[in-house]
Amino acid sequence: MASKSGTQTARDMVLSMLVILLGVGVVYLFIPHDDSLDPVRPISYDTELITARRAAPYPVAAPVGLPETWRATSVRYEAQSDHGSVWHLGFMDPDDQYAAVEQSDGESDAFVAEVTHGAEETERVQKIDGEEWTRYEGPKYDALVRREPGVTTVVTGTASFDGLARLAAALEAEEG
Repeated sequence: MASKSGTQTARDMVLSMLVILLGVGVVYLFIPHDDSLDPVRPISYDTELITARRAAPYPVAAPVGLPETWRATSVRYEAQSDHGSVWHLGFMDPDDQYAAVEQSDGESDAFVAEVTHGAEETERVQKIDGEEWTRYEGPKYDALVRREPGVTTVVTGTASFDGLARLAAALEAEEG
């Protein structure tokens, strides 16, 4: 008799799962969803920028005057990390490519290697608004890197070098 009770319990569980899956399928079919909508959810980074500028030991860079087609997607400031004080601000550009501003006061080479996903320094230097940026090329991300006393600034991502340069040109660094 005990084995029949165990069989009924297993059968009931399987039937319950089928009813649940059927319900999920019906909900999926009848609830409208539009796959053509933009999955990127733009964010505001004003508060994080103000906080970072007050806390960071270097002038924190953020773009000024970028068109609305550049959508901020991620932001964070870490006062203490493996790379010192770190500022990150990520965007999707008008071509739906990723571009980010990364800053740190830690050891420059390790920081650049991490945020560029191992991109290699090239011998090309690009002048942007009178500042020299070194080009890095990699299998995942390309980057423009500027090293100054006390801070390394990296503009990196899947965006073209033109897109990265546009983001770099819009940067204004301020302390809070």
